[in-house]
Amino acid sequence: MAQLVLALLHIHLHHHIHGPPFDYAGLAVAAAASWIGVPGPGEPVLIAAGVLAAKHQLDLGAVLVIAWLAATAGGIVGWAIGLRAGRAFLSDPGPGRARRIKAVAHGEFVFDRYPVIAIVLTPSWIAGIHRVRSAIYQPTNAIAAALWAAGLGFGGYFVGPPVVDLVDDLGTAAAVALGVLVAGTVGLALWQRRRRSRAGDGGAPR
Repeated sequence: MAQLVLALLHIHLHHHIHGPPFDYAGLAVAAAASWIGVPGPGEPVLIAAGVLAAKHQLDLGAVLVIAWLAATAGGIVGWAIGLRAGRAFLSDPGPGRARRIKAVAHGEFVFDRYPVIAIVLTPSWIAGIHRVRSAIYQPTNAIAAALWAAGLGFGGYFVGPPVVDLVDDLGTAAAVALGVLVAGTVGLALWQRRRRSRAGDGGAPR
């Protein structure tokens, strides 16, 4: 992670990127967390950063590089955690130990046969648990992080602004229409339930 911080300082000092530093820091934290294995934060934050870059509030090149470096670093951290502690944790005595050991054995087969595919499709700490060699893991992790950063970053940059502009243009009218639609759906459901209830009672008045 120290290398990531130095890289961010180098980008900031030598390339004069524009935009709030906290936005770039938040992107780095979210990307790293996702690649360590925390579900959720990286993708929406990276897409949002791409949209902000399209609106000239952030620098697209910096967004892509920071997301790539942070994701790569997060993948390394997750792999190291799994390598050092994951196997012992899964083999510890306790509920479901036999099932956990069986899952590890199945994972060994998959990682032995298809290591690159398994690395790409599973959280980084799982690769560590299955003791994927650094010579295989590091380049695969870095390439996958680059594709992830480029795909979502460019996606937010090119696709996000039209969607945001459409929502802005619709504005209050869309909100009102959505409210009417929801209210109508709820009212129809209540009316149908009351009608079925009366039919079950033989239509007797209440």
